[in-house]
Amino acid sequence: MTSAVPRLPAGIAVLCALISGLAIPLALAPFDIWPLAVLAPALLLAAIHEQSPRFALLLGYLHGIARYGLGVSWIYMSIHVYGPAPPWLAGSLVALFVVAMGVFPALMTWLHARLGLRAAAVAAGAFCGLWVLLEWTLTWFLTGFPWLLVGYAHLQSPLAGYAPIGGVLLVSLISTATGVGIWWLVLTWRSGRRPWALGASVVAIWVLGAALSMVTWTRPVGAPLEVALVQGDIPQDIKWLRDNRQLILERHLSLSEPHWGRDLMLWSEAAITWFARDARGLLDELDEHASAHGTAFITGIPDYDWHEDGSAFFQNTAIALGSGEGRYVKQRLVPFGEYVPLEGLLRGLIAFFDLPMSHARSGPRDQSPLIAHSHGVAMAICYEIVYPDLVRRLAHDAALLATISNDTWFGDSIGPEQHLQKARMRALELGRWLIRSTNDGITAIVDPGGVEVTRLPRFEPGVLTGNVEPMSGSTPFARVGSLPTVLLALLLVLGSVVLARRRV
Repeated sequence: MTSAVPRLPAGIAVLCALISGLAIPLALAPFDIWPLAVLAPALLLAAIHEQSPRFALLLGYLHGIARYGLGVSWIYMSIHVYGPAPPWLAGSLVALFVVAMGVFPALMTWLHARLGLRAAAVAAGAFCGLWVLLEWTLTWFLTGFPWLLVGYAHLQSPLAGYAPIGGVLLVSLISTATGVGIWWLVLTWRSGRRPWALGASVVAIWVLGAALSMVTWTRPVGAPLEVALVQGDIPQDIKWLRDNRQLILERHLSLSEPHWGRDLMLWSEAAITWFARDARGLLDELDEHASAHGTAFITGIPDYDWHEDGSAFFQNTAIALGSGEGRYVKQRLVPFGEYVPLEGLLRGLIAFFDLPMSHARSGPRDQSPLIAHSHGVAMAICYEIVYPDLVRRLAHDAALLATISNDTWFGDSIGPEQHLQKARMRALELGRWLIRSTNDGITAIVDPGGVEVTRLPRFEPGVLTGNVEPMSGSTPFARVGSLPTVLLALLLVLGSVVLARRRV
């Protein structure tokens, strides 16, 4: 069936594309208006339907500018405040990043228009597939930036039940399919038809999601663990000053003192600001102290090693001591924070591009979980928690998820709330409790349903205590990952093209 309405006028199409882009970050934390995650794809498809490829490219680009301009505005804080770059330069660099990210949805909408799918049904199917293929591409291309995926908006909607099946990408696919399905319903209704079967299918998908939310994929194993998550609240501008190392350590020790004896204590990313190989005496003392109290102690700590040419490189690590053991080296590094893309051009331009930790090297792919009281603990350091298949791989043989971070870089912005939302999705996807310790927030405990159980207030030191349960068993996503969803998205695109060609 071809569309019963003409293409949208150019002005209205531009407005729809911009609103679509703005709607996505508003659907996510901290705003959490999840219906906008359904509306946004539908508005973008309505804007580009039957438009020329060139105009569709522009519409997708405007969507991307609005989406990332609002959704990653927190990057300005780290560049301006901690760069430190003057406002004009920080704003220019953020604008450059937004302009670059806008290319991805622009290419998607251009490709959709190039396919020439005039029938609403096949256009809708191809759009859903392309949307998810775009999100998947953002999980790996140039190390990836999978930040504003629509599936994250549904942690508290009926679609959350699909996350343990196919992860955040499957939730994105169903959310997008719902939106474009409604768009198709509107077109069909306007043509005089009454697509009851389509409407019933959309409702059934959501009812099934609600039913899946009640399925328990994993189960507790062993006794609950008493945990203490320490939030040091160290200002970023003094954290790496050599003279403050002892003061920072003493603050963490003071906060921790009443809580030794709990099963597991977690300090945040780089809570200890000595390098591990230079702090062996300190680490031995902490090991003995934790062992004496029967506590598994996990902390973030930087380390370094040497290249063959004699130059040093840094590693972002976490180690387990006391009634725990193991060492984890971060695998996915933060662009500009831990390595500098186009280093020859950017190194030295501003202080932000020459931070000491931006000479870091990633850890090996196959690393075993940390151990706490014989239970495997899958560790994700900071930015790593946003990669669903990486965390899935890290969680193999793990009973508990842990993540440590230093979101001080982003100040009082929406970035830390978005970051926690992604961590919550990992707990839901894998059916594991998740504990999260950060320098100044958001320190939190999340249950296997992705529900935030408790958190500490931001921007103040404290210790979050609670009980978590080691879990056994696997969700479907833990076993197969995102690949089936990616293949389904590809099939939707190819199937829509084949169907359209047969109708010609």
